[in-house]
Amino acid sequence: MRKRAEWMTPFDDQILEVLHSSQLVLSPSIIAFNLERSREGVSKRLSELTSHGLVEKIERGKYEISGKGEAYLAGDLDASELNE
Repeated sequence: MRKRAEWMTPFDDQILEVLHSSQLVLSPSIIAFNLERSREGVSKRLSELTSHGLVEKIERGKYEISGKGEAYLAGDLDASELNE
């Protein structure tokens, strides 16, 4: 069972799942397209996920799931224990 932090939203899980399932480096636009959401909304959540270590920014506009993100999805990491 996943242990979501208070700062997280259900949308964060969707973003992490897209990054996990693709195993690719993706842009906010590609993620937004696949989730039928706005690019701006995805970018905002990616910034938050990156600041807590669940996503890694590879370069400007390109992201991939981190080891912590994988552990969170597997239920092996309590996201509330990550730095605020």
